[in-house]
Amino acid sequence: MSELHAPAREVLDQIRALPASSGRPLVICDVDEVVFHMIAHLETFLAERDMGFLRYAYQLTGNIARKDSDTPIGQDEVRRLLLEFFAEVSDRQTPVDGAAAALERLSADCEVVFLTNLPGSANKPARERLLASHGMPYPVVTNSGPKGGAAAALSAGRGRPVVFIDDSPQNLKSVHLCLPETRLVHFIADARFRAAVDPLPMAGLLTGDWQETTRHILSILERS
Repeated sequence: MSELHAPAREVLDQIRALPASSGRPLVICDVDEVVFHMIAHLETFLAERDMGFLRYAYQLTGNIARKDSDTPIGQDEVRRLLLEFFAEVSDRQTPVDGAAAALERLSADCEVVFLTNLPGSANKPARERLLASHGMPYPVVTNSGPKGGAAAALSAGRGRPVVFIDDSPQNLKSVHLCLPETRLVHFIADARFRAAVDPLPMAGLLTGDWQETTRHILSILERS
């Protein structure tokens, strides 16, 4: 595994602290723009600061500018804004329709674990509380950067098949590289951003619908 995809020690510590595997199939699920809306909240956050997206593209650096400019703000300012954003909204993001019911259905047959890129360790408890309050009380592992190494570590010694659900093409590619047998679901709740991405050949489904996602995963389980 390349250093780029290797999980940090604090990520491995979280994984080691998880309950022992039940041996059931594993569903590794992202949070932002998958079970909680993020883009809509981020647009509001940016608008309040007279900023916005330049285009519906799956990137933040190079894609945020002030309202009176086409020049994107720098990477350091993007990082600062993201830290402020998550500190402000981690305890009040709204759920994606059908997410809780779908994961409850899948949890009857699978282990469900959230793997989320979340800046600021103080934001994890707020996210756990919010997930539980919306009927999604599954373990949360917070990560930074590509998720392939974390997904591989998370799946070690656990059941098969492994399904990975994420909105980021980079994370899906990372998991495919590190754990190629994983079944990938590309889930983007925001229809504008979903329409702007190219389907990934390694992903079995590109969707923004949890009912469709549930049917797809259950069909994987039936075939395994």
